[in-house]
Amino acid sequence: MSPAREMHCVEAEPIGAGRRLSHRVRALMRRRHYSPRTEKAYIDWMTRFVLFYDRRPPEEMGVEEVVAFLSHLAEQRKVSAATQRQAASALLFLYRTVLGRQLRGLEFHIRSKTESKVPVVMSLDEVRAVIDNLAGQNRLIAQLLYGGGLRLAEGLRLRVKDIDWNRRQLCVRQGKGRRDRMTTLPVSLKPDFDRHLDHLAGQYQRDLEAGYAGLLLPNAIARKYPSASTSWEWQWLFPAKRLTVDAETGTSTRHHLHDSALQRAVRKAARKAGLTKRITTHTFRHSFATHLLEKGTDIRTVRELLGHRDLKTTMIYTHVTQTGPYGVKSPADDL
Repeated sequence: MSPAREMHCVEAEPIGAGRRLSHRVRALMRRRHYSPRTEKAYIDWMTRFVLFYDRRPPEEMGVEEVVAFLSHLAEQRKVSAATQRQAASALLFLYRTVLGRQLRGLEFHIRSKTESKVPVVMSLDEVRAVIDNLAGQNRLIAQLLYGGGLRLAEGLRLRVKDIDWNRRQLCVRQGKGRRDRMTTLPVSLKPDFDRHLDHLAGQYQRDLEAGYAGLLLPNAIARKYPSASTSWEWQWLFPAKRLTVDAETGTSTRHHLHDSALQRAVRKAARKAGLTKRITTHTFRHSFATHLLEKGTDIRTVRELLGHRDLKTTMIYTHVTQTGPYGVKSPADDL
């Protein structure tokens, strides 16, 4: 379960006594190019913090209240270490960046220890079984997640221009940590992708005829390249089914497919395949890394394909290779 969902969802409300502080928070986060998902999560945690103290303004509180709130999350709500870290990051941003106050003494607060978990990995037959129980766009996305080791958000944010069949590579833009990277592109998917792109091209033309205003582009790209929002190469590779009206501009636009649609489809496909493991969209990424290591791919190459900063993060996949943890054969097999 993701950190943002471990507690019951709370509707975002004005932080503190009024909306002014909430607007400052959003403005500063957008100025620093935080992702919309991070912005929403941080606002939610700040709101939970204020509600925990009966809507007391954050300006009137300090390190003692923050420590008590974080302790409540770990001791009473039993949230994971990752959830508690996210809440702490949100409150640190509120006090240090927005309010300009240092929470002295917070470093002595003992946070929940992160549990070391071994990733769930599918065998090649299990990957095939799950994919065989998917159809249409969902099947194609799952094949890309496994074939390129993508995170779900990375796969859904792909644009037409990010695919390079000549070089057999896929460009992941603004992945985790806002870093671009290149990864593998399964050539076997080209016939399916050609059909998919033909379908998208027809939908794209119908959108233009219906007064489509174009995509919402990141940063200042829309100003630098005014025609980019309606150009074919910038369109989503996996768009949503319906056009939506943007709340800020009032124009019609098309977002990429929502992540919940594929998550539900993958869970259903895993049940149909008879798998007893807990299979999620991220399991395709775990399986991609593990299968590459089993085939002898250098671990540093795997790290680059996955976009990990630290080699230690990639090392966890050596624990679940088919030959046993760390590639060691059990001596019992020689009996």
